Amino acid sequence: MSPLSLPQVVAELLDRYPAACVVSTCGYTSRELFNAADRPGNFYLVGSMGMAAPVALGIALARPRRPVIALDGDGSLLMNLGVLPMVAVAGAGVLHVVIDNGMHESTGGQATVQKADFTALALAAGYESAIRVATPAELRSAEIKGTPALLHAVVGPRGDGIGRRVEHTPQELVLRVRDWLGTPV
Repeated sequence: MSPLSLPQVVAELLDRYPAACVVSTCGYTSRELFNAADRPGNFYLVGSMGMAAPVALGIALARPRRPVIALDGDGSLLMNLGVLPMVAVAGAGVLHVVIDNGMHESTGGQATVQKADFTALALAAGYESAIRVATPAELRSAEIKGTPALLHAVVGPRGDGIGRRVEHTPQELVLRVRDWLGTPV
């Protein structure tokens, strides 16, 4: 079986949820989303490690009919595990995707504190559902049921270049996402 990659996860999410607001954590995750499909519904959190899920939760609560994806990293979520029960108790329409490569790849590849069972953590916190995928076939066949839901995507390290940096300022990102969220779903 071939391992899953970050580009494959991003492509599947954009294909499956074209109307979703995607809030991505800092570093290579935001770069991957930016290079795959820069669009007004992408909110790249440049320099805001650990905040993808809280920001996604706020958007989901403000715009309950809009699908919202928190595109998180394993190190980023480990930095802010307290967000799991907060998302769960709010019951908002958030799909929380955790890209797990076991390292802080954007800052040099340091190992994360520990390997975590993010599906068990999400279910224990009260998420409606959680699923783990590690191959392209598992990702394609994953059935996400209810929200909040967590998709734990185990990926390998990057095998190619890191892509261009996000070219929008944080202020520009806020304005374009806010304007985009005002459009009907």
